[in-house]
Amino acid sequence: MDQVNGSVVNEFVLLGLAQSLGMQVLLFLFFSLFYAGIILGNLFIMFTVIFDSHLHSPMYILLANLSFIDLCLSSTTVPRMISDLFSNCKIISFHSCMIQMFFIHVMGGVEMILLIAMAYDRYTAICRPLHYLTIMNLKMCMLLVMTAWIIGVIHAVSQFVFVINLPFCGPKNVGSFYCDFPRVIKLACMDTYRLEFVVTANSGFISMGTFFFLIVSYIFILITVRQYSSKDLSKAFITLSAHITVVVLFFVPCMFLYVWPFPTKSMDTFFAIVDFVVTPVLNPAIYTLRNRDMKAAMRRLSRQVVSSREMS
Repeated sequence: MDQVNGSVVNEFVLLGLAQSLGMQVLLFLFFSLFYAGIILGNLFIMFTVIFDSHLHSPMYILLANLSFIDLCLSSTTVPRMISDLFSNCKIISFHSCMIQMFFIHVMGGVEMILLIAMAYDRYTAICRPLHYLTIMNLKMCMLLVMTAWIIGVIHAVSQFVFVINLPFCGPKNVGSFYCDFPRVIKLACMDTYRLEFVVTANSGFISMGTFFFLIVSYIFILITVRQYSSKDLSKAFITLSAHITVVVLFFVPCMFLYVWPFPTKSMDTFFAIVDFVVTPVLNPAIYTLRNRDMKAAMRRLSRQVVSSREMS
């Protein structure tokens, strides 16, 4: 990838989040605490699903994959964000910037498809319970996960191949604390209007379309349940509320970042922090605190840990 685009720029300048030492310390503690929560919470879900045989079902396999993606997505930006807080020169190399953008969009694309797969899983479980085990078997679950990864890679590559070959010869200031296609494209020494539209369509419109598709799907599930039994409506709503919350937390910042970017950098920074820091740490809490199976698995896992310590 060395000099493949013929540019004379070999590094970019990232945006600092704070100028005063007090604010830097506060943000350092905030991001460090949240990143530790992201690592521990998502790893806990992954290991719980892997080691508890009661959770070897499509819903929890998809949830474990979602936790893995959340951990990876956060790791593309948060560690560097923390290390740059006290740095006077927030420089990222051209190669590192390209790699960061690529993996952000791979993980974002995979998560988008996983959320669709989880919605399909809930639709099958609630609306077609008698056929659930036949439709959502292990083979189908693995197929959905593989499809998510393939589409995620295609989503990232379809933008990356254009950006990597752009000529960068002057401006270096990305205007954000991380590299992303819309901001880096603006630094190219050529007219990038068409390419900006491609990125907006690829990331923004697809995010917006998927968001409304998922919300309509969940509404359809609730309406279907209500037609059969009004008593089951509250149970279904409780089950789906966690999924709806995660969908809103993931897609709303994406839509504002790619479709309706704010003229002020502070709002764009806020939504980016929600996507990379807040959402990945809330997902484990949302799925564990409101799920009886996960709570039971946590108790079983904790008893196993205690018993193994007593034996040793």
